[in-house]
Amino acid sequence: MSPDPTVPDEGEVVTYERRGPVALVTMNRPQYRNAQNSVMTYALDAAFTRAVDDTEVKSIVLAGNGKHFSAGHDIGTPGRDHHVHYDNRAVLWWDHVDRAGGDQRFARESEVYLGMCRRWREIPKPTVAMVQGACIAGALMLVWSCDLIVAADDAFFSDPVVRMGIPGVEYFAHPWMLGPRRAKEILFTGDRFTAAQAHDWGMVNRVVPRADLESETFALAEKISAMPQFGLALAKKAVNQCEDLMGMRAGMDSVFGLHHFAHAHNAEVGADSLGGMDARSMRESARPDQNGAR
Repeated sequence: MSPDPTVPDEGEVVTYERRGPVALVTMNRPQYRNAQNSVMTYALDAAFTRAVDDTEVKSIVLAGNGKHFSAGHDIGTPGRDHHVHYDNRAVLWWDHVDRAGGDQRFARESEVYLGMCRRWREIPKPTVAMVQGACIAGALMLVWSCDLIVAADDAFFSDPVVRMGIPGVEYFAHPWMLGPRRAKEILFTGDRFTAAQAHDWGMVNRVVPRADLESETFALAEKISAMPQFGLALAKKAVNQCEDLMGMRAGMDSVFGLHHFAHAHNAEVGADSLGGMDARSMRESARPDQNGAR
């Protein structure tokens, strides 16, 4: 990706560390609750590639620096970057920078959002998401691309983008991660759900006290790392293939079309493709309701 002078230099937006057989990949925009822009996307991809290429790494932990795992896609920080040039890695498509309208949005989101998450889902080493605080909208795509999720007891999740008139985030894994009825509930209401609820629904593997999140996650990653590497890669591929045979990939493709139809509808009838919502209004919409529900 070429540098863009319009995007502020925030330093290292993703950090990489190897702890024995485990690679720790950490999103590092805590001042923006680790909102994901293209700079972060490609930094994540470079870190994952580094972990795959390192023969000493047996498993990968994905984390977010600070109080929150991630607030999702960047829709309002100074580093928001719809016009940053990238070199395609996830899909073979033209660059989006000089394109207009739906052409630009479809090209960008095919690569940076849906394409990258699918690419990361196929990482041949086990990946574990370590989640604390907020995991909102686009952040769900990051954790759903991982094989396992360990959540702190303070973690909460939501996909409130139906408030934008859009039927969920681009990597539409909701029915497979939550089941159809829970998926409809969280989409229809936009409500938060807790780590305990996510565990009950089968989305999260383990819920642990916040103070124990790192130690518990690394203990799990290290246990996995003791298994034969090729066996792990084949076992991961086996489960992923079964999910796809249950329609996950085809379902995502169909919903991606609905997603872009919603963007186009918003742009035609309103002020913008996001239905007039911004980072602040989306953050407010994800707060607990007056009855304390999340």
